[in-house]
Amino acid sequence: MIGRYAFRHMFAGLALAAGFVAALPGTAQAQQPREGTEYIRLQQPQATDSPGKVEVTEFFWYSCPHCNALEPSLEAWIKKLPPDVVVRRVPVRFNAGMEPQQRLYYTLEALGKVDQLHRMVFTAIHEQRQPLNTANRIFDWAEKQGLNRAQFTAAYNSFGVQSKVQRATKLAEAYKIDGVPTLAINGRYLTSPSLTGSNLGALQVADFLIGKERK
Repeated sequence: MIGRYAFRHMFAGLALAAGFVAALPGTAQAQQPREGTEYIRLQQPQATDSPGKVEVTEFFWYSCPHCNALEPSLEAWIKKLPPDVVVRRVPVRFNAGMEPQQRLYYTLEALGKVDQLHRMVFTAIHEQRQPLNTANRIFDWAEKQGLNRAQFTAAYNSFGVQSKVQRATKLAEAYKIDGVPTLAINGRYLTSPSLTGSNLGALQVADFLIGKERK
């Protein structure tokens, strides 16, 4: 997990993250997930944006290697969720240098390009070694993906994107997010690969918590 105070160690856990992905099915579910160990109950539940449905919120950062490692499994998991479960993604900001990537995500969302390009952002950063940590680098990358530079730039600097960035930062603070990736379940629970010991385990615990909320 990448947290507020762990940036200088962000690559030290890559091998561990890869091992998480290879965990054997069912490992995290050998016994019922334990509150305080595999998941945390929020002392102050948060309101969600999806009345009548169970909402899963992924707090992430594009430059986080652990978020990158989780993404393929998360995408496959999302496709199998029942219709009454919705997933929202929230890019975090632990310092000012992370805001450009928050804006990147919400600009893609504003242009209807998240499904097409979200995974490609991770690929650009972690496989192609493109930092994408400044506005101009992001604009250059977006243009190479076939997006209109002027349109993308206008959306990136828009009031709508700025408002979503501010809301995302406040939401992460309300949830007391201090590391990523973290999954919040229906405004009541938090789980993560660092709590469960694997990416697979985090998704299995999320399934368990979704089940609790659907009852």
